Amino acid sequence: MFYGLRVYRAELVPADGPLIVVANHVSYLDPPVLGVAFPRRVYFMAKEELFRIPAFGWLLRGLGAFPVKRGVPDRRVIKRALAVLAAGEVLGIFPEGTRSKTGELGEAEEGAALLALRTGARLVPAGIRGTRGRGPVRVVFGPPVDGSDLNPKDRTSVKVLSQRIMDSIAVLLQKADELD
Repeated sequence: MFYGLRVYRAELVPADGPLIVVANHVSYLDPPVLGVAFPRRVYFMAKEELFRIPAFGWLLRGLGAFPVKRGVPDRRVIKRALAVLAAGEVLGIFPEGTRSKTGELGEAEEGAALLALRTGARLVPAGIRGTRGRGPVRVVFGPPVDGSDLNPKDRTSVKVLSQRIMDSIAVLLQKADELD
């Protein structure tokens, strides 16, 4: 189905504790590919419009996804994300906030960094290649992004960690391009 899904460096994913998996996003296939490749169950945030499609919305909810209103702060979504992490589970976020039309990495929204700094959850980066065309589809995981030197109450720290996330994903995409 995925033209030969290949997963690299999954051994870098911590086996327990709260995690936020962050990845690039170019295709509607990215969430299911990441969910299959990740060695733990992932609870994804997804744009609310997808939940309005009757059968698809039901499927998304069944898979643990929850709706997000893009572009506006939503306390209900933040509470749900915090609950997932408080339970020691994995939250999946595409930091750019939307699919890239060009395939190039864009700037990160600050949500993943803010949640990680607020909760202490580890950030696991992933680079996904091959979901826009012919495979093979490759997912490369990296070591957790370090934010231990940052102050969770400092707005600059959120920006710095957001940039570290995107830099880590960029390195993983480069590695994915070198594979095979």
